[in-house]
Amino acid sequence: MFSRPRVQDLIEVVRREAGDDVLDQLAAARSLVAEVQASGDAMLGHFVDRARRAGMSWVDISDVLGVTKQAVHKRFATSVSELTLERLTPRARRALEGASERARSLGHPYVGTEHLLLGLYDEPEGVAAKTLAAAGIGPEAAEAAVVALTPQRDEVPDGDLRRTPRVNAALGNAVNVALELGHNYVGTEHILLGLYQPPTGLAAQILTRLGLGAEAARHRVIAVVAEFQQVAADDLGDGQ
Repeated sequence: MFSRPRVQDLIEVVRREAGDDVLDQLAAARSLVAEVQASGDAMLGHFVDRARRAGMSWVDISDVLGVTKQAVHKRFATSVSELTLERLTPRARRALEGASERARSLGHPYVGTEHLLLGLYDEPEGVAAKTLAAAGIGPEAAEAAVVALTPQRDEVPDGDLRRTPRVNAALGNAVNVALELGHNYVGTEHILLGLYQPPTGLAAQILTRLGLGAEAARHRVIAVVAEFQQVAADDLGDGQ
């Protein structure tokens, strides 16, 4: 049996963070509860997703969770939850916005995983772009591979572009990747790794053809994140 956090432990966290002012403590407690609830929802969604991938039905899952099939399906079957979007870092959000612009520039009336891949290059300082660069996959090569599979069209689509189900699935997978890596945010690196599921998506096909398979990408991401953390630690040390 794993050790669960005690209420007293959480109270001590609030006191350390907020000091002695009772209203500051109340505000800190409210924030902590919201964060714990969000993390709990994300964790539960992660294991629901794993159960679905293992072939479990919604009936099987609803029996375990003690709710109706309709309730569990409504809660977990949505393509991209608000929780996913809330957890995106500013760079990840801009990459998602960039995906729409990349699709529009290619004359595609939708946002697919291939456009999400191209959008990651709009944040050159992000972990995803640095990971791709380290693997020798530049934006020109990626775009050429995209156009080879989905040729550019002359007509530029108007209005908001819909995201394909595979894009929504990739964003959901990004949350799972973040949880697996112990991160409480969804960054460009998690989106990159999320693109490999399902493997039939165009982004996954393109990345694999360009020499960056799912496992290699994961190892590279971990290495780049470790490098970022080391640089941040060194900067902190220099500032003391």
